[in-house]
Amino acid sequence: MAKVAFIGLGNMGGPMAINLVKAGHDVSAFDLSAAALAQVQAEGAKVASSAIDAVTGADYVISMLPAGKHVIGLYLGEQGIASAISKQALVIDCSTIDADSARKVGAGLAEQGIAFIDAPVSGGVGGAKAGTLTFIIGGTAADFENAKTVLGNMGKNLFHAGDVGAGQVAKICNNMLLSILMAGTSEALQMGIDNGLDPKTLSEIMLKSSGRNWTLELYNPCPDVLPNVPSSNGYQGGFMVDLMAKDLGLALEAATQSGSSTPMGALARNLYVTHQRAGNGKLDFSSIFKMFGKK
Repeated sequence: MAKVAFIGLGNMGGPMAINLVKAGHDVSAFDLSAAALAQVQAEGAKVASSAIDAVTGADYVISMLPAGKHVIGLYLGEQGIASAISKQALVIDCSTIDADSARKVGAGLAEQGIAFIDAPVSGGVGGAKAGTLTFIIGGTAADFENAKTVLGNMGKNLFHAGDVGAGQVAKICNNMLLSILMAGTSEALQMGIDNGLDPKTLSEIMLKSSGRNWTLELYNPCPDVLPNVPSSNGYQGGFMVDLMAKDLGLALEAATQSGSSTPMGALARNLYVTHQRAGNGKLDFSSIFKMFGKK
């Protein structure tokens, strides 16, 4: 088994680190939250006194942080940890950030002889806990193969999207499409309800028709149509509106840089930002359904 440093133990990072411990890896964890550290320590992880302490001697360095500025600061900032990372180690950043920041970190580490891949995830908190995440990876083919040693203990689907930064681009393309599907599914279901249809019956009809999609089948936004989904639990758990709004912002930044036409993505972002500003940021993103209901 490998010696793994894990930095960033939030809602996603904590369960991911715990799954590495359960797989038998020697995990040294660091986070600014004492409560987060205590949780992984209770599962068998070692608690590092600092990020530098965590990465010293590690075979793999995994980070899961909120934004590009945090990832750049961690590795390349004035207090950055790059100099403490072994030249034989592989750095794996699982944060969802802009592709340019991922490329900047990759280039900066490469100058110091350190391998890097960006590996954002899909699957939410539930997938992180169950070890069923999808990893979307940007980097060399050799580094992708190397990363399987640890990523395979945290997820069940590993995709090599291309060079460094490609993982981030693929992730935001996926989440932009997901947001569009969720908004469209929500308004279709609500229109049926407004016209006297039962949402369960309507969902069954559409699932057997050309409107079938993932959000309708596995993550239905209408309460009480499906069990064990956020909509049937007061929209608690899952993937927060705040995070979807963030990812849609990244998608539109990428579209602007590439000159891509994304009118549906822009509309989805406007809907989610409006929903976020109405005080729904901490709810699951399927709560967009509430926006279409009659007031």
